[in-house]
Amino acid sequence: MSGICYGRVVAVTGAGRGLGRAHALAFAAEGARVVVNDLGVGLDGTPSPDSPAARVVAEIRAAGGEAVAHGGDIATGAGAASLVATALDTYGRLDTLVNNAGFLRDRMLVNLDEDDWDAVLRVHLKGHFLPLKHAAAHWRAETKAGRTPEARVINTSSGAGLLGSVGQGNYSAAKAGIVGLTLVAAAELARYGVQVNAIAPAARTRMTAQTFATTMTAPPTGFDTMAPENVSPLVVWLGSTASTGVTGRVFETEGGRITVMEGWSPGPTADKGARWTPEEAGGAVLKLLEEAQPQGPVYGAAS
Repeated sequence: MSGICYGRVVAVTGAGRGLGRAHALAFAAEGARVVVNDLGVGLDGTPSPDSPAARVVAEIRAAGGEAVAHGGDIATGAGAASLVATALDTYGRLDTLVNNAGFLRDRMLVNLDEDDWDAVLRVHLKGHFLPLKHAAAHWRAETKAGRTPEARVINTSSGAGLLGSVGQGNYSAAKAGIVGLTLVAAAELARYGVQVNAIAPAARTRMTAQTFATTMTAPPTGFDTMAPENVSPLVVWLGSTASTGVTGRVFETEGGRITVMEGWSPGPTADKGARWTPEEAGGAVLKLLEEAQPQGPVYGAAS
């Protein structure tokens, strides 16, 4: 088996279904050996008797690839450490980490319980931080030993994190936090041969079943724009050595479209050179807003 990831070892979290499964299969098709992580929980994060990671591993092996299942909770230090250890113990190396695990507990803010907030922030944001931390520690050790890697990390944000999404305050906050984490990691880890990027995908998965309800069935002919497999080619490329020099970026991807996001770049500016009065500050802001690009609409907001 050959491909742009031939010989690389890739760990994908939340890889039992949806986008994660598509990523794992796509990496394997390009020659990677894959650590398929999935805790096997329900859409809301509660335990499930199902074990989807093993099924994905079986798919990869049936196609002639190499894969191993990992069922640890990557939002714990022990689970994240064991993810990296599984790659090293099984294949002797780790080259690419794809942080993808997540679930939803959607509520309007006034109905959002503290437990629902904590649970979603835990799996999305902490579940990105801990695998990244443990993988980075390994790559730093490799660099100090004179073996600087060509390592890659792909984080999973969302349009909800870039623009907001009504009824998803917890999810939007977590996904926005992932963008910030990506930017910091890209800056801090470059010295260790690590590139870190993020994607903001739109695809048909368990998490988006209601959002894309009208497109849940693939069209009888033509291009299924909501298939999760559409997102994976970009992820595979970012996870390969072909992406050398690309780091600290966020890519929105849906169907056949890829967009480089340019959020929070400085726009129109006014500088008085001294302290503003409230009235002066307000007048300056109103003039600046006239010159600024329109704000993108929040998903689900009334038009």
